[in-house]
Amino acid sequence: MSTPHRIVFANEKGGTGKSTTAVHVAVALAYQGAKVAALDLDTRQATFFRYCENRATTQERRSITLPGPVFDTCRGDTIAQLEDEAARIGEGADFIIFDTPGRDDPFARHVAASADTLVTPMNDSFVDFDLIGQVDAETFKVRKLSFYAELIWEARIKRSRAQIEEQKREMDWVVVRNRTGYTDARNQRRIDQALTELSKRVGFRAVQGLSERVIYRELFPSGLTLLDKGQLGELGTSHLVARQELRNLVQILRLAVPKRSSEHAKDLSATKPAPMAA
Repeated sequence: MSTPHRIVFANEKGGTGKSTTAVHVAVALAYQGAKVAALDLDTRQATFFRYCENRATTQERRSITLPGPVFDTCRGDTIAQLEDEAARIGEGADFIIFDTPGRDDPFARHVAASADTLVTPMNDSFVDFDLIGQVDAETFKVRKLSFYAELIWEARIKRSRAQIEEQKREMDWVVVRNRTGYTDARNQRRIDQALTELSKRVGFRAVQGLSERVIYRELFPSGLTLLDKGQLGELGTSHLVARQELRNLVQILRLAVPKRSSEHAKDLSATKPAPMAA
């Protein structure tokens, strides 16, 4: 029996749109017909879990069915208990999503190191860039890797060595650049250069994420997402652009969804993401 593909959303800094991105990706996969499970490791804030709870409440209140993940919070105290919970909730799933705290955490380190797809959302600032690398104050060239980047680098090396022997998937590390519209052009160019340099050294992919939009905060109480057409009322142009950003992001993550018949999958296939420009 195959194990679910592990998608881990991790960043030791808060305020990067991590949970919002994780929820929207989970729902997008469910719309494509995938069976999705999710475990929220941030038991203090539990944003992902609360978002899904709100979604369940909306379904009950409106007497509708919306695609989404089977979800829970992590209740264990050890790595072994965490893995037991992941096995329980992920049974029969195509994907299992882990949303981690915005701080250094042993559980977050464990799931990040064992991810099949590691998604690290960051705001376009050198404050956030510092999580993965330090730059020279004058030239903005990368001086050294951060502890977090070294941790992931070592985990990828171990995975690569065990790939043939244990038939493990190679880790795909994706740095998602959220809120780029709030960065001035010169600073954005410097971050572009630093990310390009660092990506060649440690092997992550830097991709465009979600812009800063009020709609994401407005959707939280209802648990709805930008993909829930017919439940959102009339959307403005900016909301339609945001929906396209999300579709593009899901496409860039390269998550292979098993083919199976699904009304939701048909709904989403009618509006496939536009191909990214070269």
